[in-house]
This record gives sequence, structure tokens and C-alpha cells, in this order.
Amino acid sequence: MPNDKITSLDVAKRAGVSQSAVSRVFTKGASASQKTIDKVRKAAKELGYRPNVLARSLITGRSRIIGLVVAYLDNYFYPVALQKLSNALKEEGYHVMVFMASDTTKDIERVVDEMLDYQVDAIVAASVPLSSDLAGRCRDEGIPLVFFNRSQDGDNLTSVTADNFAGGREIARFLAAHRPERIGYIAGFEGASTQRDREAGFLRGLEEAGREVSSRTVGNFCSDGARAAALAMFSAPQHPDAVFVANDHMAFAVMDVLRSDLHLSVPGDVILVSYDDVPPAVWAGYSLTTVRQRTSRMVEETVRVLMNAIETGEAPPVNIKIAGPLIVRGSAPAPLGWTNWAQV
Repeated sequence: MPNDKITSLDVAKRAGVSQSAVSRVFTKGASASQKTIDKVRKAAKELGYRPNVLARSLITGRSRIIGLVVAYLDNYFYPVALQKLSNALKEEGYHVMVFMASDTTKDIERVVDEMLDYQVDAIVAASVPLSSDLAGRCRDEGIPLVFFNRSQDGDNLTSVTADNFAGGREIARFLAAHRPERIGYIAGFEGASTQRDREAGFLRGLEEAGREVSSRTVGNFCSDGARAAALAMFSAPQHPDAVFVANDHMAFAVMDVLRSDLHLSVPGDVILVSYDDVPPAVWAGYSLTTVRQRTSRMVEETVRVLMNAIETGEAPPVNIKIAGPLIVRGSAPAPLGWTNWAQV
């Protein structure tokens, strides 16, 4: 068991190097020869020494912790994306501290207060809104803030999202090319920018194709809501024969309802398209046609923005939108003559 009384000076003496050399070995990005690194790490292991990260943060003014606030993890998109984000930040010498919050202003304010108490170097807000006062407080305290997979109105806010408008528009073109009799839309949480932008793009694309939505229900980006929305939409005699479901997490529930509860075939009776391309979308039971969110690119841009803001102390607001391809699978085959698509 490591001895808390062992100091960097002890390690330096055992390794036969200076104390500053020990510090460089345990500081990411600092310069040290491989010979020095090997000697210091060997001495540290023998003595049971571990650098005191918290003590170092008092000296450097950096905790090397990124605070991540998220409202839910049941949607497959978030565990996948956040694992990639955590790994990418680790490569930069940072650790991620995850804070869960309900999607309410009061609870989010409590959580962000908690994050600031930990003296995090930056905050990533995934799937949660922040009040303008709270965002302003982060800015005043010099804490970079990035919205991940959700944007928010405001001139001084930075976000990294998919190009949800373009994706929704592409889905409209794709569904319209099938020439269905009726087109439905199952919306997500209406307070989310992802929902707003996907629907706006979808409606624009339908308008350009001379079509419109025949029925609309709201699933709130959750499985129970999606099931209720599907039952309401498809129990009607004149139900849609094509539907866009605002994300994959809801689409899986919708497909289960169509097949198991309503005994409708997908894609025989209803063609279905969604958004995200999470891992279960490739499962044979779903084979979901969906727009892919390019999570690796989104993570790459998020880390780039964060590192620039932390290192320079400046964070000019940017709104980065990353387009993704429509992935065609069994739930909605490509219509005759359709060329702008990817099949996997």
C-alpha cells in the first residue's frame, strides 16, 4: 500500500535525480529523457509513491478535471459518446467527473454549483439546458462551457452538435421518394434543440417535395412516451405508412409496438426512419434505417474547443454542426433510383 508520507524528494533521492525532474516525469507534456523517466518510475514504484494531484492543482490552478453534466444515460447514444469523450480527454491528461441531473432548471443549477466547488477546469453539458445566468456565471469565473449534442440560444455559448436540420431534411426527401400515402412524425422532447432542428429540417424537406405530415405525436425521447405515441398514431384507421421517429431510442420502442401490439409489418405496412445510428440499430431484429451521428467527430471537436479554451484562457463562442450520412437498412429500403445513401 502506498505510503502517504513518501514525497517527491524521497523519489528524487532514490532515483538520483532532482526533485524538478520527478515533477516533470509526472506532469503530462513536460520534457524528460526516457532514462530519467525509467529511473523515476522505478523509484516511485519501489517507494509506493503517488503524486498528489489535488496538491498540485493548488499550485498550478488546474484540477485537470472536466465536469460533465448529463440528465440520462438510457439512450444508447450517450454511453457511447461519453466513453469516447472520456477516452479522448484522458489522452490530453484530463479526467471526466460525471454529474447526473434531472432535466429541471433548479436541479441543474444545484449540480453546476457542485461542479464549480470541485474547481473543474471546464464543463460539458450533454442533453441538459443551462439558464443564461448560470452560463454567465461559468463565463465570469473563467470556466469554459461546451454544450454537447444540444445547442442553446445565446450569443456567447459554444455547442457541438450533429447537423440536425440537414439530417431531418434528408429523411424527408428519402421518405417522400417512396411515395407513401401518409407520413407521420413522432417527436422527441420539445424543449430540446435536437428535436426542434430535426423537425424543422423534416418539415422543410417535405415542403420541398410537395408533401406534409399527416399525423404527429410526441414521445419525449423516452421508451414509454414512444410506445404511447405509436399506439395513438397507428391505432387510427388511416394511420401513416411512413414515419420518422426523432431518435433511435424511441424508434426501437415504436417498432416493438408496431409488430407485437398492432401486428403491423416493418417495412411491409410501415417504413420507418430514425436518427442517431446507435449500436442496436444494426441488430437483425431492428435493422434500422437512420441518420448517423458522427460521435467521433463530435468528440474530436469538443475536445479541441475545450483544450483551446483552457490553454489560452479565451473561448470565443462557436456553433459546430457535423453532418452525418443516412444509413439504409431493412426498416426502410432505398426507393427506386435513390442514390444519396449509404448501406451497411
